[in-house]
Amino acid sequence: MEITFIFKIAAIGIIVAVLQQILSKSGRDEYAMLTVLAGILVIAVMLLPQMHTLYDMVQSIFDL
Repeated sequence: MEITFIFKIAAIGIIVAVLQQILSKSGRDEYAMLTVLAGILVIAVMLLPQMHTLYDMVQSIFDL
């Protein structure tokens, strides 16, 4: 896993946290929750290829 990938995830997390705080303070809690869910979904989609690579590496190491 590259360090830039970790920075991308951290940047998305920071952006989502800031948006969530702004929306919560302005009384739009529903949009704040949707923003958090969208951020989790984006990160999950980014992690899927990495998890597939990890699965392939584990299979090759243990000859499964």
